[in-house]
Amino acid sequence: MRAFLFRSIRRLAAAGLLVLLLSGCESVGNDGLVVSDAPAEISGPAAGAIAGDMVSRLAEQIGPGKATVALKPDDSPFGQALEAALKGWGYAVVTDQKTDEKQKVIPVAYVIVPFEGQVLARLSTSDVELGRAYTVTGNGATPASGLSLLKRG
Repeated sequence: MRAFLFRSIRRLAAAGLLVLLLSGCESVGNDGLVVSDAPAEISGPAAGAIAGDMVSRLAEQIGPGKATVALKPDDSPFGQALEAALKGWGYAVVTDQKTDEKQKVIPVAYVIVPFEGQVLARLSTSDVELGRAYTVTGNGATPASGLSLLKRG
């Protein structure tokens, strides 16, 4: 039991360190968010499970369907799953970055990184950043860590 606990703590610490390091070296877009990136090898079911979980957590922070979300166009399975999950929660999604100036728009960026047999997912807005590790299987993905939440002033 102790060995398992020690291994779990070590993995979580390593994952947290990797996320911190990646957050410092990602390229930043014009809106101050990291440029979205997800590997194409993540399956559709895994991408859907991760996107669904992350969007549900985002909705807890910004309210379900309260605004228009701006995403950079992406053809990866995760990019498509994220757009579908956002729409499923009632958000209007724009990908061309052109919106009415009176309309409240929340830019959203994401990063998915494979790490030690898991994937680390990060979803960012200008006000909040969410992160979590997932174990990916052939038919989906399950959370492998608690949710990391950073709120900006």
